[in-house]
Amino acid sequence: MIDIYTVKKDDPDWIMKNDLFFNLYTGNEELSEKDAEIIKEIDEAELKAEKRIQTKYGLGTIRNLSSGCKTLLNIIKHPEKIVCVEECGPNVLKHIFAMDNIKIYMSRPTLTDIPEKTQFRFNDGEIVSGSAGYNGWWSREYERREKLDI
Repeated sequence: MIDIYTVKKDDPDWIMKNDLFFNLYTGNEELSEKDAEIIKEIDEAELKAEKRIQTKYGLGTIRNLSSGCKTLLNIIKHPEKIVCVEECGPNVLKHIFAMDNIKIYMSRPTLTDIPEKTQFRFNDGEIVSGSAGYNGWWSREYERREKLDI
């Protein structure tokens, strides 16, 4: 199940600034072969020695990874945290929505492929499944926001 939170909280267990968190913490951790595969798939970059990456633009460091790639690695390396996914594109959300036992923050929906078996729990409440459940929840949420003028 993926827990989705739609209201921000000022809490140390939340990662709202993925680039900063990655550069300070996740990027200083050991990167696995699975992490290297994710970097290759998301950013088309090859992980080299000393945490360098080879891209079509040349040699860089892991600090040059995209925000989406950093976000996905933050989720993988810190599953206990609630991670903001608002800077992620569909290519990264596709991976996130295929995961289990993670917690994310998003204030608005993003269209992407969602496996029908994926379960979402919104704000520690309603549980829905798949693309229809996800889209239906957001439709009701926007109706609620409109009524409350928020």
